[in-house]
Order: sequence, then structure tokens, then C-alpha cells
Amino acid sequence: MEPGGFPEGNDGLPCPEVRRWAETKYRLIGLYDKLFATGMKKKWDQRVYIDLYSGAGYSRIAGTNTFLKGSPLIALTVEDPFDKYIFCEEDPELLQALRTRVKRIAPMANVVYIQGDCDAEIDKICAEIPKASANNKVLSLCMVDPFDFGIKFETIRRLSKYFMDFLVLLAVGMDAGRNYDHYVDGNSTKIDEALGNTAWRDRWRAIGTRKGEFRQFLATEFSSSMESLQYLKSPLDRMKQVRSDEKNLHLYYLALFSRHVRAYEFWDDVLKYSTDQTGFNW
Repeated sequence: MEPGGFPEGNDGLPCPEVRRWAETKYRLIGLYDKLFATGMKKKWDQRVYIDLYSGAGYSRIAGTNTFLKGSPLIALTVEDPFDKYIFCEEDPELLQALRTRVKRIAPMANVVYIQGDCDAEIDKICAEIPKASANNKVLSLCMVDPFDFGIKFETIRRLSKYFMDFLVLLAVGMDAGRNYDHYVDGNSTKIDEALGNTAWRDRWRAIGTRKGEFRQFLATEFSSSMESLQYLKSPLDRMKQVRSDEKNLHLYYLALFSRHVRAYEFWDDVLKYSTDQTGFNW
């Protein structure tokens, strides 16, 4: 039960439907948030959590009465909470539901809400990140969880100017498969904007790889784009691949991007213990 006697998630507020494999995503996010928030507590003066696609705070697995805590509420309820939270959500109804839930679950948290598309509102998001100084070291963790491969890399680039790690859901599965011809023939700029370049088409054609490996190629290209911002390399075998329960279809990769090896040590622990939460190496 939540504070106030509400059944968890079942409080009458908007609650978008998700598929069962979302449980895997949220479990991984929760494990990493825990390690990051506690592990960095004594090393930085302020730890900031940014969620670019915050949602309503809860979702419900389609066809069930199972409710899942979303990434904002997961981050708010870690053992060592972040010092500040910045939640951006385009849908005003979902954002209002999130506000209500946060007020009930974590009333003392320092939370800023930004209504609108995260790419359009990037100036507002950046303005809310505390200014760092010699006496105020600030580290942020940014959650990037779009519905499809609709990330705008320019937004990532803007945020990368701060001391910031990223947890990114690369939704290259269904999207890339369904729209392959549209993306590769150049009629769509969606992938160009997600990767931050247009040269990827030439590299894809030069490789001569099968269409079925387009997903892996896009994930690798995104990692290369992050390397151009001085983030450490994140190869495919260090990303968590999530598949559907029904047809074992590739859905997305969940990937960490950081400039410090310690973050990848945390991430390796997450991948190791994602199915066995018996302990961590602190």
C-alpha cells in the first residue's frame, strides 16, 4: 500500500497500458538508480535525476491488474534519494497524474515539472540543473525512454555539456523493422536526428549487411555518436537487449552512457544481478 492507503498504482488516476516486458526495463532502471544514488552520495554535493519522458508515474500491464512503478517514482523511492528531480512530460494529463502521485508518495522531494516536448523545452530543462562550482559538485543521471526511436540527438548533446550520465532506451526493434525502407532511402530524417548525423546511410550501405541486422547497426551508431561527446564506448554486449514474451521479437536495447568507468561497474552489476537481486558489490 502507498502512503494514504491507496493500492499501489490503482488510485483512479491515468495509468497508460504497457506490455509485460516493461517489467524487465523497470527492474533494470531500479537497480541502476539504487547503485548510482547511493554510490555517488558522498562523492558529489548534489545528485540530480532528469526524466525526459516521465509519463504518469504508474503504468498497467495490458490485460491484467498488475501496476508498475514508472521511472520517476522508482527514482524518488530509492534508499538515498536524489537531491533534485526534473520531470518532463508532453501530455498535460499524464503530468498532472504524476504531480499528484509524487505529492502523495514523496511530498518532501525537490521536484520540478516541465510540461511539453523535451526537445522543445530543453532550455527550461537545462535552466533547472543546479550550477556547479568548486564548492558545489553536481552530477546528473538522465533517463531517456521514448516510445520509439524518436530521440533528438541535439537534446542529448545539450545535456552532455553538464556532468551527466544517461540511461537510454534505444527503441530500434519494431520501429526499425517496420520503417526500414523509409529510413534508408532518405525520405525520413528521423534516424538522422536520432543519431546526430546523416553519414550513417553511407556506412550502412558500405557494410552490405543483411536487413535483419539493421537494429544492431543503429544501436552501434548511437554509441558512436555518444563517443563523439567523449562518453566511453558502450558496445552491444554491454547493452541489455529486451525481447517480447510472445514472439521473442527484438524490442529495444537499454544502454548506459557515462564518462567514468565507475558507472560501468555499476551497470555490470545491474546486468549480473538483474535476475538475482541478492546483493551488490559496493
